Amino acid sequence: MARLQILELPEGADDQRPPFILVVDECAPQRYVIGLDASWQDHWQQLADKIGARGVIVTPDTIDIPANELTLTHVQDAADGNTVRLRVEPDLTGFTDTVMAEVAKAQADAIAATRQSPR
Repeated sequence: MARLQILELPEGADDQRPPFILVVDECAPQRYVIGLDASWQDHWQQLADKIGARGVIVTPDTIDIPANELTLTHVQDAADGNTVRLRVEPDLTGFTDTVMAEVAKAQADAIAATRQSPR
């Protein structure tokens, strides 16, 4: 299942907020044709643009970003010198089903609206 991560970039003098890159790993890059006048679109790049990312990296490989791992120093001190790390990953169980149900509802609403509109 695809994972979303943030790779923070060094801040510039004129940055309003810290710049970052959206990293999507364990996912094959996907592009789709939307019409004859446009060659292709990349939905990951569209998402990155909407959230203010400087870019997006999509790869089928697993990428671990060390800055996204949190070392708990106060727990580490109590762990007899062993490194203790906490890694948080979202539980997206049921997410696909929820999205697909919303898409189906939107399609049904669009079809109903089309049938009710005067020709």
